[in-house]
Amino acid sequence: MQEFISKSDKDTKNFAKKIAEQILQSYGACKQAVVLGLVGDLGAGKTTFVAGLGRALGVKGRVLSPTFMLMRIHRLKVSAEGGKGEEGLKLVHIDVYRLNNFQEILDLGWEKIIADKNNIVVVEWADKVRDLLPENTIWINFEHGKNEKVRNLQVLK
Repeated sequence: MQEFISKSDKDTKNFAKKIAEQILQSYGACKQAVVLGLVGDLGAGKTTFVAGLGRALGVKGRVLSPTFMLMRIHRLKVSAEGGKGEEGLKLVHIDVYRLNNFQEILDLGWEKIIADKNNIVVVEWADKVRDLLPENTIWINFEHGKNEKVRNLQVLK
């Protein structure tokens, strides 16, 4: 288990950058999508983390929460080696906070999304769809800290 204490949004985004680097380093060995399952209360830093992850992976523009649309797909401008130019990679950002039933996520093409090794899939509120996530999902727990800005993050594999 990897633990991190964030004292600001910038810290959370820097932590996300480290996770992005780890994903890109291990990318060549992947036979399906890399899936991150984010779990935590409202305001615990999940979307801030995804914004930092997206920036580290080369997403241009803002990474916004797809709460009201369920999913946003961002084409990435980095390669698995960290260089520029491989446009096959995608960040698939899914927020299931407002999900009514599993069928909604299946209707998005879930099976194809997680089967595509060119996808890095991040699911916010992943505990709501735990049974749909692959066995090798990287789970990250977000908890509020002792004061308003502190967040405790734990990576479980």
